Amino acid sequence: MQAGILAMAGMISRVIGLLYGSPLAAIIGDEGNGYYGAAYQIYTIVLFISSYSIPSAMSKIISQKLAVKEYRNAHRIFHCALIYVTIVGLLGSLLLFLGANVLVAGRSATVLRFFAPTIFLFGFLGVLRGYFQAHRTMIPTSISQLLEQIINAIVSVTGAYILTGIAGNEDPSKRAVYGAIGSALGTGSGVLIALLFMLLVYYANKKNITRRVQNDTHDIMPDKEIFKLIILIVTPFIISSSIYNLSSFLNWTLFSRILIYVKKMEESTVVAMYGIFTRKAMVITNLPISLASAAAAAMIPEISILFAKGDKEGTSETVSKVVKVILLIAIPCAAGLLFLAKPIIMILFPQRVSIDEAALLLRILSVTVVFYSLSTLTNAVLQGIGRVHVPVVNAVIALVIQTIVLSGLLLFTNITDEALCIVTIVYSAMMCVLNAYSLRKNIKTDTDYKTIVILPALSALVMGVFAYLSYVVVTFLFYIVSRLNAALIEISFKDYMYSSYFVNLVASMISIILAVVVYFTVLIKTGGATEEDIKRLPKGTSLANLLKKIKIL
Repeated sequence: MQAGILAMAGMISRVIGLLYGSPLAAIIGDEGNGYYGAAYQIYTIVLFISSYSIPSAMSKIISQKLAVKEYRNAHRIFHCALIYVTIVGLLGSLLLFLGANVLVAGRSATVLRFFAPTIFLFGFLGVLRGYFQAHRTMIPTSISQLLEQIINAIVSVTGAYILTGIAGNEDPSKRAVYGAIGSALGTGSGVLIALLFMLLVYYANKKNITRRVQNDTHDIMPDKEIFKLIILIVTPFIISSSIYNLSSFLNWTLFSRILIYVKKMEESTVVAMYGIFTRKAMVITNLPISLASAAAAAMIPEISILFAKGDKEGTSETVSKVVKVILLIAIPCAAGLLFLAKPIIMILFPQRVSIDEAALLLRILSVTVVFYSLSTLTNAVLQGIGRVHVPVVNAVIALVIQTIVLSGLLLFTNITDEALCIVTIVYSAMMCVLNAYSLRKNIKTDTDYKTIVILPALSALVMGVFAYLSYVVVTFLFYIVSRLNAALIEISFKDYMYSSYFVNLVASMISIILAVVVYFTVLIKTGGATEEDIKRLPKGTSLANLLKKIKIL
């Protein structure tokens, strides 16, 4: 249930991100997206090192103390964590501001400096989120995520619009940089509002927290031991998460350096290609992956408690259920992105200059939805059972292989941004396989590949083909009507497809709705999912009731 709450909030946040991404891209262009994306990669790495892993780490440490009713020590850990993030957050902010020119090349350094204050603020937000997640409630975190994204969207678009107006149209690169700065200001504003909300939640619960702390009679942990515990637990989280994001940073560094300095391409052209990859195709694939991230965040306290109590059977059962639920969603999402890539891109990012390129990248990246969903879950499970170093080792192995592959593709072939997609598949697949192998050595899981993988994949394939054909049929009907209303206009159906935003939107929505019905029909009729499985999905009970009404379940 808690995973469902966080998953819904995560999905809504991602949808908001996609919706404001379209007008933002129209304002700052692909070049502006590229400057923002390059700066954001560095910001993310520093954020992970300083603060971002704090919620997961705190939820793990504090939940273990709460499980044995050590409320006083749990609260002392909370206070020590605030001191910890104050120090590392300040250092991270200074590093970002003072070292921008070293960390990122070209005009992106200017954008990077505007991310510096956000690093400091996010540490406190992370500790508060982790504290409430440890109490096994995801509602405060979920609401704060929504507030963060809403404010981010409003400030990003408004800031980009105002700053690009100030920059003018004489220098396109200057206009792109100013627009990227506006978007960076939105990120910081969202974090600030989310932090203020979490502080209100904490003070609203302070009376109950204080009462439990005062009634606790357990021995007090010394501060030195608490800080040692925090560092020992947080460090593997940080290293693992940082390596995940270091992957994107290395990709950008190799991509930009090789294409600019070896292949002699213009910086603006390279940055624009990277903007299409990271701020269009990757942003869309991250939407379904957010479900896995939410399930992972909600699962860490549960897994930690079960494993700490020695309940390996309960741990295995929890993992198996979550994996099945995630694959029931991730597999059809990947198929949908594969078959409807261009219609989706046209809805979200209708800038005609880059529609075809963005659609191609999205098709290639679609399979990473499955790989990243699984690797995110297995990463969380390994951390939850105390094998925190294993994902780090696996990430290093995958990173080395990815770097070799990307260097070879860029140096010895003529492909450009497609190479980024290929190595993203390589990295996500490697993490998926290595984590699964490591997990199997520690706990046994019920792996029925037929119902977990094969049947959902076949159902998704049928769904994808049906979705594309229904899209073509609906578009063709619009084409016939338009020819009847304007018989003198000679235009082929091939030219008509994707020529109208409204037609594409209606055809896509109809295709997606029919695709969902087809997927669940095939899945249920072939035995790939039961009523119990459907009810485990976010809003699963409502979905199960709907499927019963239309005689599918």
